Amino acid sequence: MLTEAATKDPSEAAADVQAIEGALSQALSDAPGRPPRLLEAMRYAVLGPGKRLRPRLVLTACRACGGDPADALPAACAVEMIHAYSLVHDDLPAMDDDDLRRGRPTVHRQFDEATAILVGDALLALAFETLVWPPTPVQVAAPACRELAHAAGPAMLVGGQADDLSGAEAAPDDRDAALAHLEAIHRRKTGAMINVSLRLGALCASAKPQQLSDLTAYGDALGLLFQVTDDLLDVAGDESAVGKRVGKDQQAGKLTYPVLLGVEASRAYAAEMADRAVAALASFGPPAEPLRRLTRQILERDR
Repeated sequence: MLTEAATKDPSEAAADVQAIEGALSQALSDAPGRPPRLLEAMRYAVLGPGKRLRPRLVLTACRACGGDPADALPAACAVEMIHAYSLVHDDLPAMDDDDLRRGRPTVHRQFDEATAILVGDALLALAFETLVWPPTPVQVAAPACRELAHAAGPAMLVGGQADDLSGAEAAPDDRDAALAHLEAIHRRKTGAMINVSLRLGALCASAKPQQLSDLTAYGDALGLLFQVTDDLLDVAGDESAVGKRVGKDQQAGKLTYPVLLGVEASRAYAAEMADRAVAALASFGPPAEPLRRLTRQILERDR
């Protein structure tokens, strides 16, 4: 079980965020051939206020496996770029049609729709360019690229988004089957990028097979936890805290955990996923304590 002592956020987490922000800013600096307006929009999409959950998972998993998190910074930047690209495209009028993201106008509102599309295209490509930068060794770069491409591709992130757009009408009538359908969507749409963040961090630390397996089990549960809490925030969250429009899932007719289970049962399900995630970390001992803290923070988040 999670304990209240695990809720404190130590200075190590703040240092990780600072390192991530600095590396992202450097990766998105001016360079020959980068059009100024496109670069401005890319920086707007990536460097705005955010939780940096996925890049933090990269560094924290690397550290838990005995590696130097500095070696995992390129991978951390890469997953955040892919995450940012996916949000920019999700917000487009043809997708979720959102005007607000992280408390600011979405990229297509701040700039224009064509620029937003190009921002997503550019960030997807730049993510892989960044992933293979030093200090990523050659023997890590190839499997890391393969893992990230799979997680971001049609079977996972993009496929999950495609199924999510089909809405509640595509779900089976049976409740248990509908829950399995919903989990299958979010293991791909949300969980895939959370899981690959952990796996990339482990790869950068030359993790043992059992460590990779345990981190994957942790990521499976953490991804579902994150999605359930996200669905709950859409129902009961404060828009100023959440930083995006709430109530939009119900308006769009999307299948969500509160729609399927109800609010209280969804909260119980989130707590179950948090406990399952923490249990998967048992073999790591104290080095995984930051991951346990992060789990509690996700369970209790208000944004």
